[in-house]
Amino acid sequence: MVATSVQPVASPPKQTEDDYFALDTRSEHRHDYDRGIITPMTGGTPNHNRIIVNLATLLKMGLKRQPYDVFSSDQRLWIPEADRYTYPDVMVTRDPLELKPGRKDTVMNPILLAEVLSKSTEDYDIGDKFRAYRTIPGFGEYLAISQTWPLVTHYVKRDQGWLLNDVAGLEATLKLESIALEIALADLYDKVEFSE
Repeated sequence: MVATSVQPVASPPKQTEDDYFALDTRSEHRHDYDRGIITPMTGGTPNHNRIIVNLATLLKMGLKRQPYDVFSSDQRLWIPEADRYTYPDVMVTRDPLELKPGRKDTVMNPILLAEVLSKSTEDYDIGDKFRAYRTIPGFGEYLAISQTWPLVTHYVKRDQGWLLNDVAGLEATLKLESIALEIALADLYDKVEFSE
């Protein structure tokens, strides 16, 4: 028997925050940064974008003249404890807005985050990414939104941990706690075309 040696697979070289900002601020495309690894973000489907616009619009209208800001997927979020920069699909912050020191384009204080799930990102969005989100002080509400059928998995932070509730069906209403707002799933999914 002939012994064969297995060559170790080289991991990509770690990059610095300076490398990340140099690339991300010059590029037409957005990038995530996760502990030294820079990853380009892919574009979304029309349904993905419809849901983001619908949710951001519903939040903005429901929170007008209140001490909150609503951001969509072009706003960078810094998660210091996880050493991560990312672009949530939708983010709500409470006034005053907290920016990363030395930056005018990177938010730090979300109270509510939402991600529209796809087959390629679902495990990441409700797994590793949500774990990183949970390290953010003041963050207490997360929406994992299906684009396949009318279903929102609603996570709310409690003293004993995170409680999840599935809100399903176009007749259902999502009751947000951090901002005391109700959203009809029929409005959230307006013009979304579900596959048979």
